Amino acid sequence: MAITPFTKQQLLPQEEKLEVYRHKSELFIGIPKETSYQERRICLTPDAVNSLTSHGHKVMIESGAGLSSSYTDKEFSDAGATITNDIKKVLGCPIILKVEPLTMDEIEMVNTNTIIISAIQLKTRKSAYFEALIKKKITALAFEYIKDEDGSYPAVKSLSEIAGTASVLIAAELMINNEFGKGLLLGNITGVPPTDVVILGAGTVGEFAAKTALGLGASVKVFDNSITKLRRLQNNLNQRIFTSTIQPKSLLKALRRCDVAIGAMRGKDRCPVVVTETMVEHMKKGAVIVDVSIDTGGCFETSEVTTHESPTFIKNDIIHYCVPNIPSRYSKTASLSISNIITPYLLQIAEDGGIESAIRCNKGLKNGVYIYHGILTNKAIGEWFNLPDSDINLIVF
Repeated sequence: MAITPFTKQQLLPQEEKLEVYRHKSELFIGIPKETSYQERRICLTPDAVNSLTSHGHKVMIESGAGLSSSYTDKEFSDAGATITNDIKKVLGCPIILKVEPLTMDEIEMVNTNTIIISAIQLKTRKSAYFEALIKKKITALAFEYIKDEDGSYPAVKSLSEIAGTASVLIAAELMINNEFGKGLLLGNITGVPPTDVVILGAGTVGEFAAKTALGLGASVKVFDNSITKLRRLQNNLNQRIFTSTIQPKSLLKALRRCDVAIGAMRGKDRCPVVVTETMVEHMKKGAVIVDVSIDTGGCFETSEVTTHESPTFIKNDIIHYCVPNIPSRYSKTASLSISNIITPYLLQIAEDGGIESAIRCNKGLKNGVYIYHGILTNKAIGEWFNLPDSDINLIVF
């Protein structure tokens, strides 16, 4: 039997490789009550709190924080959370969870080196907000920036699904309005022509609006300038529907015949206005416009921001619904959705031994970080507000 001699490389002394043991960390999470106008959601449900506390983590919730999402203090208390009326105690926790961004007063109460996980809503921020976080050496993550394994943004996608589905249900309500509505049932009844729905935008909002309208039996037309998005929408719906690029003549023709028009367009800074006031004037009397794009300015020229308390106005004999933050109307569903997304990330942060290790291991979570220990790490924010920024990959590697 031939003996294979050792190579020169094999005879050289080798480095000893040791397994690096990850130390699990205990999280202490504070959830303050949402104070922003029309915000009714909460980041964690009682079930999510129970999941965290059963893993040895602590959760402190401001009293009444879950009431607008139909969750009582008792439910949170039974799940293992500590309930307090003292907002300073809640904001003194090492990790703060909030749906809306923290107010300037709340940032003042936060301790140095706190981790804040919330929405960022960049278009409503001012440079003073980021400067206050930087001053306190905060590590801040934005729901909108956290990526999934497939490169999508789970929080944005989930809330867009709610907004898309809700837009059709809202339109169905408004069509039966006794004062001005047409008294039409949104759907398709034997012997009666189906309701005509026009959707502007073939993204997630447009897709789920189309799914809901088709499910009710309506006739759906989708307009978007991206052929790729229109093709993807056709494939996801698993059926052929009317799709078109946005051309004034064909769009006007569709709007004149439709009973419902849903705006679901997005733009880089402001949503493009694709429906002029003249086009709206040609629509049927009593038709319904639901402008989901109002969050970024609206894609109908006649759109004006309304509230959940007074959601509609009539212009050119058309009912307009232009409420920003539609998911907040369905606060319990939206809270469940946010909670389902954020809870696994929290457990992962603890498993990895803290936020530093977690963002090293998880690129999607790293993408969510826009301030790291007081250093702005998001280039877009830096350029927008003329603030100095650093690449997070040069800080955490």
